[in-house]
This record gives sequence, C-alpha cells and structure tokens, in this order.
Amino acid sequence: MTIEYVLLMIAILGIGLKAFISAPSEAFRGSGPRLAARVEKQLDTGQGFKPKGSRNEWSALK
Repeated sequence: MTIEYVLLMIAILGIGLKAFISAPSEAFRGSGPRLAARVEKQLDTGQGFKPKGSRNEWSALK
C-alpha cells in the first residue's frame, strides 16, 4: 500500500512540475510579438526617449 502512495505522489509531482516549468515558457512565447510591436511603435514615434545628456525623471500618472 505504501508503494502505491509513493508512486502516486511521484506521478502527481511529475505532472505538476511539468506544468510549472512549461507555463512560463508558453507565456513568454505568446507575449513576444506584442513586446516587439510596442518597441517598434516607441522607436517609430520616439516615445520614451530623451535627448543625450538629459535625465529621465519619474512622474506619477494623473
């Protein structure tokens, strides 16, 4: 009876570990195109960039 519990726990742990490891990679793979589009838009419009020598200052959203 103990062996069955140990095997069941190993199986559950293996399935859980696989889901825990594969979930972040799928999320990053899906968000890559969105991130690239944001970067491309910022490069195109110049949003988020400052002239050389000036400082980026923190500002609260209003």
